[in-house]
Amino acid sequence: MTSSPKRAAVVGGGPAGLMAAEVLAQRGVAVDLFDAMPSVGRKFLLAGRGGLNLTHSEPPEPFLARYSDRSDTLRDAITAFGSAEVRQWAADLGIETFVGTSGRVFPTDLKAAPLLRAWLHRLRAAGVRFHTRHRWQGWDPTTGELVFDAPTGRITHATRATVLALGGANWPRLGSDGAWVPLLAERGVAIAPLQPSNCGFDVAATRPGTTAWSDHLRSRFAGQPVKPVAARLEGQAPEASQQGEFVLTDTGIEGSLVYAFSAPLRDAIARDGRATWWIDLLPQHGAAQVLAETRRPRGTRTLSTHLKSRLGIAGLKMALLHELLTPEQLHDPEQLAPLLKALPLTLVRPRPVDEAISTAGGVPFDALDGNGMLRALPGVFCAGEMLDWEAPTGGYLLTACMATGRTAGEGVARWLDEHVRASA
Repeated sequence: MTSSPKRAAVVGGGPAGLMAAEVLAQRGVAVDLFDAMPSVGRKFLLAGRGGLNLTHSEPPEPFLARYSDRSDTLRDAITAFGSAEVRQWAADLGIETFVGTSGRVFPTDLKAAPLLRAWLHRLRAAGVRFHTRHRWQGWDPTTGELVFDAPTGRITHATRATVLALGGANWPRLGSDGAWVPLLAERGVAIAPLQPSNCGFDVAATRPGTTAWSDHLRSRFAGQPVKPVAARLEGQAPEASQQGEFVLTDTGIEGSLVYAFSAPLRDAIARDGRATWWIDLLPQHGAAQVLAETRRPRGTRTLSTHLKSRLGIAGLKMALLHELLTPEQLHDPEQLAPLLKALPLTLVRPRPVDEAISTAGGVPFDALDGNGMLRALPGVFCAGEMLDWEAPTGGYLLTACMATGRTAGEGVARWLDEHVRASA
């Protein structure tokens, strides 16, 4: 089997792979796209269940800062295809968008399926050929062709260039299982260990001889949100805190506010064995006001009744105080007031990677050239979440996946042009 000079394969049918295929088709490259699942875009559809968050409306520099120490590395890709470009791309597909109160950008109907259908229709019209239920197994050692387990058995596919967009390891039931790691490692590609990102955490035992939360707290409150609150990391000043909410789980905590801190919390636990997350249960109240209310005589009222009437502390917030504080701390106004504004919660481990929203680690950027091609494997390009970057939820993940997919697609097109000219 021989391949056309202007033919490429894309392995992975998520946003990064689809975007790479789109760019290549626009450049006149014949594209075969392979995916292990029965249909493509499954994670894309899952992301849209609660309203598809396409991107974020932040200005470019704050937007880039969300990628932390990968901001400069991703700058070119996201500058070329950032928030404005994502919205225009959706509009070109006939999908109008709006900016929510949080700055997040959604389709006007909030749904992922219409956008995905329009996208796939455009890709098929451009000549992209889809091969589903094809699980990539590496390269044939003799011919160098791509090897797949397919419905008809093991097959090979010859191509001049390949984009790998295989995701992380956080959604194995949707195809992102990290099975690509050993396939690249055995070819000499260094891989940063895959780790959970935008994940929940387990708490330290709150009572001697117990694990995680008490049975009382877990049975009554697991699954309930704690809001409104603000949070910060150990060592951060109160003014550095972020406001939001989180959810109590059987073993610890999860939710949007937790995910915003997941990378430094995970890294602190890896370094020190635990991390402290400081929770402000009363973000709308100043410290002086809280102290004044805790000092106020409560007469015959119980502490719970007093805190509920004076500060609105009730339900799960009150249960957390009973869970985490000693009786002395609870009943001493001088000790209780600062703890209401900075309640320490000790976290001991992130939840497993297959429970996380996204993955950190993967192919380091220094393993790639400026076009997204693996230095160890000429003609093989990488994109999306299998690259070593992470970002919080809020549209940043999807934008970077699509942006790096575009970079890889453009890199393949240039590489093919050079090799076609060289072989002419």
